[in-house]
Amino acid sequence: MRIVTGLAFLVLISALAVVYTRHEARKLFVELDTLQKQRDEMNVEWGRLQIEQSTLATNGRIEKYAREKLGMVTPEYEQIIIVRP
Repeated sequence: MRIVTGLAFLVLISALAVVYTRHEARKLFVELDTLQKQRDEMNVEWGRLQIEQSTLATNGRIEKYAREKLGMVTPEYEQIIIVRP
């Protein structure tokens, strides 16, 4: 009788271990899925930022900003001094 009780107890412990393991696996799968979605969103944001950076760094935009906001102008030919080493 003790052997049967002992085996029943071991079966119960084993069943609880299986339930716990499956629960943990599902929890980790949900976390993995969430992190993958977050990674994909960050990749999209990174691409958008790279496009924005390349747009902001164009020569035409920088020159326009220098003229309009900073009041800079191209010097006249007579104002240019060439320095040689």
